[in-house]
Parts: sequence; C-alpha cells; structure tokens
Amino acid sequence: MEQSQHPSVTKFKNAAQSLGVVGEVIQTKATARTAAEAATTLGVEVGQIVKSLIFEADGEIVLVLTSGENKVDTQKVASAFGVKNVGKADADQVRAASGYAIGGVPPLGHVTKMKILIDQTFEKYDEIWAAAGHPHYVFPTTYEELVRLSGATPADVALVE
Repeated sequence: MEQSQHPSVTKFKNAAQSLGVVGEVIQTKATARTAAEAATTLGVEVGQIVKSLIFEADGEIVLVLTSGENKVDTQKVASAFGVKNVGKADADQVRAASGYAIGGVPPLGHVTKMKILIDQTFEKYDEIWAAAGHPHYVFPTTYEELVRLSGATPADVALVE
C-alpha cells in the first residue's frame, strides 16, 4: 500500500477538512516520528513541533499537546485536570482513544473526545507543525488555530529541569 493511500492519513485529512484546518497536509521524505526528526525534516526549530501525548489521568484518557522542546511535567498536568495520578497511556490505549498509532497521532480529529491541554510555549511561534495520522505526514498550523479547533485549554505543562 502506498503511503499516500494510508487510511490514517485519509481519515485525518477528512477530519481536518470538516474542522476547517487551514494548513495542507504534506508528505515528508524522512520520518517525522519524533519531534527532533520532524524539525530536521521540516527545517524548523524543535519547539515548533507539536507532540500529541496521551495520558491516563485517574482512569480517564486525556491529551497533552506539548512543544517538541519540552518534556511534560505530569504533576502540572494532574493539577490542570484536577486529578491525583497521571501516567502515559500505553500503545493500545493511544490507538483506542485517538484512532492513530504512536508516532502519527494528530492533535485533533480523534475517535473519542478527550480533555486536552496545550502547551503555552507555542505562543512564541508564528507557525507550528503537527502529525497528520502517519509518521511521514504533517501539517502546519498556528497556536491560535489549534486552541480553537481542538478545544484545548492553554496550560504550563513543561517540566523544569
């Protein structure tokens, strides 16, 4: 099956169109599975890459959209959601909640509605890039568009080391 025919990309493109996403999905030659790979492939700063990370928060599946330059502070996430325990979801939970495999999870267009936090770090960028359903597909967006279309709550989620 050709990557351009990958059902996850088609599913995302349909969801993006129905939501009114402005940026066009593009195929990358190199993989964009990690933030560092995506930044290198696109020729942008790693901070401009959206990591869509799914967590379990007191038994509820939630999504955190964080900048590629940051690690997520699960205590900040717990506080923002008003829960006690936050841990990374496993691959099966990620696929069940989002409809996508790890490495290609987009920030919106999921099969289930999740509570979403978005990293305020993105405010400093005019353009950010996110996965579009597959490790070789991404799309450009803005912080404002992503907040509006995803329904995400802006938050400080960055781990300070």
